[in-house]
Amino acid sequence: PMIPPTATHQEKQVRVVKGKPVFYDPPEVEAARSKLTAHLAGHRPERPLEGAVRLRVMWCFPLCGNHYDGEYRTSKPDTDNLNKLLKDCMTAVAFWKDDAQVASEICEKFWAEAPGIYIAAEEIQSDGT
Repeated sequence: PMIPPTATHQEKQVRVVKGKPVFYDPPEVEAARSKLTAHLAGHRPERPLEGAVRLRVMWCFPLCGNHYDGEYRTSKPDTDNLNKLLKDCMTAVAFWKDDAQVASEICEKFWAEAPGIYIAAEEIQSDGT
């Protein structure tokens, strides 16, 4: 459980140093990365997951306006942008060796009375089991 960050990997910035573009995370993205990494570190598996991985993520944002608990959130940020930063953080704290191992992914976002990011990651066989 947590208030999910809304800053995403997509918000990278660029500056020119000695005539070359250098990409960097703005402060909001760095804060989101730190928050996610800190929370994930306490939940990492005993050993990194191996082979193909199935990842299920439910992004539950605090209720606001006239939304109801469990209603799908159809506004930004996009699920692919949310999950990119999350998977980068999961890699950093050793859920797996490389997020390219994620072969199956289900990502949903909701309005919820109990905000948080709820994650299930598991090794899967090539036959999908």
